[in-house]
Amino acid sequence: MEIKSVQKFIRMSPRKLRLVAALVKNMTPSEAIERLPFSGRRAADPLVKVIKTAVANAKVKGIDEKDLVFKEIQINEGPVYKRGRPVARGMSHSIKKRTSHIRVILEGKKKKVAKPKAKKTTVKKTETKKKGK
Repeated sequence: MEIKSVQKFIRMSPRKLRLVAALVKNMTPSEAIERLPFSGRRAADPLVKVIKTAVANAKVKGIDEKDLVFKEIQINEGPVYKRGRPVARGMSHSIKKRTSHIRVILEGKKKKVAKPKAKKTTVKKTETKKKGK
């Protein structure tokens, strides 16, 4: 079963986020949540947030945190905010403030919980006669 979590419009370059995502892809989600804050990169914070959201989604679906594995981590480019910086002789240089979209897909095995069988109840049908004119 797949569990998805998406975070959009993060004000950070996709290039910086991809470096941190490469560290995580061979870990389990619980390991990644523990280790990323100590990576020394600012890009680790939004990635941890998305992974925690995906793990929480898995818990809602009844999957244990220990059974989860990363299937896919995508860092896509979002819109670019274009700004200008004034320079000499009345000109300006352009500054591109890049944004990112993070998409995490976890895969896990759903354990079946034994549910008690409900007793069948029989409903008696009552026949109604149509009245003729």
